[in-house]
Amino acid sequence: MLRRLFTLVVTVCLLSASWASVHAQQTQTVKFFIETGHNVGGDFLKYYNSNANATILYGYPLTEEFKNKDGRIVQYFQRARFEYWPELSEGQRVVPTSLGRETYASTGSLNVNNAFACRTYSETGFAVCFAFLEFFDQYGGVTQFGYPISGFEYHENKLVQYFEKARLEWQPWKVEGQRVAVSDLGRIYFDKLREDPALLLQVKPLDNTIQTVTYLQVRAFVWKAVTQSSDSQMIYIIVQDQALQPVPNASCTASIQWADERTDSNTVSTNTSGIGLVALSFTNQPQGSLINIDVSCVSNNQTSSTRASFRIWY
Repeated sequence: MLRRLFTLVVTVCLLSASWASVHAQQTQTVKFFIETGHNVGGDFLKYYNSNANATILYGYPLTEEFKNKDGRIVQYFQRARFEYWPELSEGQRVVPTSLGRETYASTGSLNVNNAFACRTYSETGFAVCFAFLEFFDQYGGVTQFGYPISGFEYHENKLVQYFEKARLEWQPWKVEGQRVAVSDLGRIYFDKLREDPALLLQVKPLDNTIQTVTYLQVRAFVWKAVTQSSDSQMIYIIVQDQALQPVPNASCTASIQWADERTDSNTVSTNTSGIGLVALSFTNQPQGSLINIDVSCVSNNQTSSTRASFRIWY
């Protein structure tokens, strides 16, 4: 009996240790992208991190990973979609969707072929030319983009070229050397498949790390758009970070500019929901006057401002 009890205790301990180890590995292999408010983990994160130019080529995640209508696990990025194929060998189970082929519809090729500045691929019969060829070679060539499946074309008022896995576009407003970019086909394909828009909603981090606030978004609203000459008013201040997550304990100042050019300042801190409230009481304000409220908030050395107003009606 004692031997069986000892064996049971050891087994439970080993299972607990094993579970803790797996759980720790899962925690360590998740990254939250505050730029878009989504997590990437597991093999998808390994694949993303394996490319030094992941941000340029794939962009940031648009969704969490989820099971699509065909039962396969996928995750959308701004410029890519990852598919998980468990039946493949280790290290080859993440397969980028061929977004170029899936979204291409010809608008008619432009004849710009130049034997000295182009490279033609016999596999598809199309050439890659000029700055597009430089970008193509610099960021992985056929392995990364697949073969070209179009020549130069105009799509959405942009000069573009489609490849099996991506689309390159010309952005003339950028500086020299940065005018070729990968198109954001991830969202285009998301809409084409009519995926659930709720998948795009931002979520909380899974890695339990505190995200640094790098940008504040401040909005202010009044309770009543018009008031009496002697009345009360409430100002609602909402503070969010760059991922639209609430920012608690932001220090906000509301400066009220009365009709007689007098200014009152009220200071408030936001609560855990990123909301601050300022209560006002006033008497004998001139009818028809507009009361402006300038709101400025500070958190983590970041500052942002906005303005609200209300009208004295009678």
